[in-house]
Amino acid sequence: MDQALNQKIDAYIAENKEQLLQDIAALVAIDSVEGTPEEGAPFGAGPRAALDKTLELAAGMGFATRNCENYIGYAELAGADPEKYLATICHVDVVPVGNGWTADPFKMRIQDGWLLGRGVSDDKGPMIVTLYALKFLKEQGYQLRYPIRAIVGDNEETHMNDVKYYLENYPAPVFCFTPDAEFPVCNGEKGHFGGKIVSPVCNGVIAEFEGGVANNAVPDRASALVKTDIRKLKNAPNITLEPEGDGVRVRGWGKSGHAAMPEGTVNAIGLVVEYLLDNGLCNDVERAYLEALRKLHSSTAGTGLGIDCADGPFGPLTIIGGRIYMEDGKLVQTIDSRFPTCTDGEKLTAQITAALGDGAKLEDVDAAEPFYIEADSPAIRACIDTYNEVTGENATPFTMGGGTYARHFPYAVSFGPEHEDVKLPEFGGPMHGANEAAPIDKLLEAVKIYILALLRLEEVDF
Repeated sequence: MDQALNQKIDAYIAENKEQLLQDIAALVAIDSVEGTPEEGAPFGAGPRAALDKTLELAAGMGFATRNCENYIGYAELAGADPEKYLATICHVDVVPVGNGWTADPFKMRIQDGWLLGRGVSDDKGPMIVTLYALKFLKEQGYQLRYPIRAIVGDNEETHMNDVKYYLENYPAPVFCFTPDAEFPVCNGEKGHFGGKIVSPVCNGVIAEFEGGVANNAVPDRASALVKTDIRKLKNAPNITLEPEGDGVRVRGWGKSGHAAMPEGTVNAIGLVVEYLLDNGLCNDVERAYLEALRKLHSSTAGTGLGIDCADGPFGPLTIIGGRIYMEDGKLVQTIDSRFPTCTDGEKLTAQITAALGDGAKLEDVDAAEPFYIEADSPAIRACIDTYNEVTGENATPFTMGGGTYARHFPYAVSFGPEHEDVKLPEFGGPMHGANEAAPIDKLLEAVKIYILALLRLEEVDF
């Protein structure tokens, strides 16, 4: 790495640090969970407000910006090639807050060198980081070969309809990276399988069953209201019992986390299912359904459902139940599986249906195949080489179970800014969890990595 350039970037980061953190705070302050579509806000008022704020910040840095009919937007740095452009894409929508926060999720705070707040790591912090990487290139007056767009998504956490709209109406970038995962560089994502496990109408012992805030998060709390006498019930670990009306509220207390990385989580729905079965709090129809759910919750590797498998690039399949609720007298459990190349949507549908038996039906299935790009392709080399140069590591590309925007573009990867080996502090939590945290020093280092990677990508022949 050129020493003079290195020093220039370091000075730039030091100079812009305070403003960069303020800009992240301004975005975190907007509750941008997907809402009801309205005029001019296809994903609800919150995501639209976050899109507007991001474009306003980018315009303030002197970029040409474009709001693409309120679906998505971008800030652009000019380049010589009229046909081809490079892109970064982050998203400014967030997952629901969930429980367990120790302070306001929409008021960013700083503690011991960490940012805390919903979106600081997924993906508002990285969004601002990419804008500052582009701002450096702009201020230094680089004559770019390919224009660079910092694309601002606002529907990533639910349906990615923002990117579908973009790609239907705007030409795709020749290469795109999304700062929405871990470093060094992710060149493959598992397939994604979702659906609902639905009971018949039971009219039994269970009057209510609810738990979870998002299909793609392991719930840390769930509860069922059952018609029984509390004096008949025995205590169990991580379960609390409360009298309610003429019944009992059975609450499960688990540990939340992301569906793609369920190791170490405890699914509260599974705890309640187990308790209801162990204590006979069900009629025959409910029992058959709960037995089916027990198979789901018995293992995040899918062993209970007979769908467990693994391959070389991706490792093992994962599956979780994210939300449970009652609808028209039926119980509904959502599922979220991330699968490697040893299976596919059809096979999973058949296997899960067989495992559920007569007690439950699998409905509303949707599946997306895994994607994988060879690790030695030039654009991926540009990313990994830059990362290793800045950090002094000798890292290699990896694959993951998380799904990012990368899978929707013709040629794209996810590229930082999280680090697998950075341990969260006691007071901080993971993305999609309570007290979501991001280390300031690593975000600032990412600014440098992105600046240098973009300069290197400018030299690749696309």
